[in-house]
Amino acid sequence: MSDSSLARNDLSPAVAWLRTPSAIRERCHQLLDLGLAGRLAHFRVEPSRLPAVVDTVLAVTRESYPTLDIPLHSRWGHFDAGGVARVEELNDRLKDATPQERARAKLDLVVVSVLLDAGSGPKWRYRERGGGTWARSEGLAVASFRMFMDGVFSSDPDRPLRADAEALGRLTREALAQGMQVSDSNPLDGLEGRLHLMHGLAKVLPRPGALFDIITAQRRSVRAAELLGLVLEVLGPIWPGRVMVDAVNLGDVWPHSALGPVESVEALVPFHKLSQWMTYSLVEPLAEAGVVVTELDGLTGLPEYRNGGLFVDLGVLVPRDARITTVAMHPGDEPIVEWRALTVALLDRVAALVRGRLGMTAEELPLGKVLQGGTWAAGRRVAAEKRPGGVPPIRVDSDGTVF
Repeated sequence: MSDSSLARNDLSPAVAWLRTPSAIRERCHQLLDLGLAGRLAHFRVEPSRLPAVVDTVLAVTRESYPTLDIPLHSRWGHFDAGGVARVEELNDRLKDATPQERARAKLDLVVVSVLLDAGSGPKWRYRERGGGTWARSEGLAVASFRMFMDGVFSSDPDRPLRADAEALGRLTREALAQGMQVSDSNPLDGLEGRLHLMHGLAKVLPRPGALFDIITAQRRSVRAAELLGLVLEVLGPIWPGRVMVDAVNLGDVWPHSALGPVESVEALVPFHKLSQWMTYSLVEPLAEAGVVVTELDGLTGLPEYRNGGLFVDLGVLVPRDARITTVAMHPGDEPIVEWRALTVALLDRVAALVRGRLGMTAEELPLGKVLQGGTWAAGRRVAAEKRPGGVPPIRVDSDGTVF
């Protein structure tokens, strides 16, 4: 069975392969091998600093999860930011729904929320009604959760707890800005890009929750790699035009010249960060409805600024040019591609070292739990210790569709 057997089988071999987690791993580890040999243009790799990363990750993990009962890294943890039981609030409002409709509603929420989750920028904040003020990923989670609970993404006033193509397709920039509390004094990076994704989502699915029906039409269990293949297939058309291979827009896939001529397939490094983040986030609502997602370690670590920043801040990745840490770059700039690829490969190494220190197996502590425990929180903490506001060590100009 191929990695993407839930998806269509008429793709060219190159495109089909670039949509697999194994392709992400292979290309990222190729770049790590080059980095360890001192053959990369933008970063030096200092493996002697990895124990410091592991120490930090373990300290943060034990503080947050003293019994090591760690949930999977997913959007669902962000919805309960600040210890507020928002997911329980959603469950209460869905208590009379069938298990299938509850799963569709939760998929509606989480797909929309993940697509609205790309980096917010340093100035944006969301003030919850009667509650706290949230920034960055948690702020985007709480904002999208409240918009969902208010029925912003539903075209049926009698069924507010859903997202559907009609409402998503007619969503305006003003309505999205209002829901996200965007203003001149509270700017959000990539608002137009996020709106583009909502409109694109309206064109590919009657509602995001329809993914549940696509999956369960064939089986009651699905491998994580297959689920990612489905997400990439269904959502592929919504991404801004980037690298094309065999007339297919690849999305979060970028060339690196160390792997081959930049116009060749051999040079392409796939990441699929938002799609993998979404795949991790589909696991819990599917499980609640009796659909088991297996082989979660088939997915990779997420190449974003918290995980990647951890390696820069603790000296594992050393920029060869100081401008990498002072000038904001675009996702396709080669230093950013290199940084993200090294991050994915190094996360595999950190996960193995963390398991070794804890005496746990990959089944007991899959990569998704190491991320949650874990590397993401450690990256945030170290950034906060080093720079005001926890600004990442490397800045990327976000269009709202990558980070």
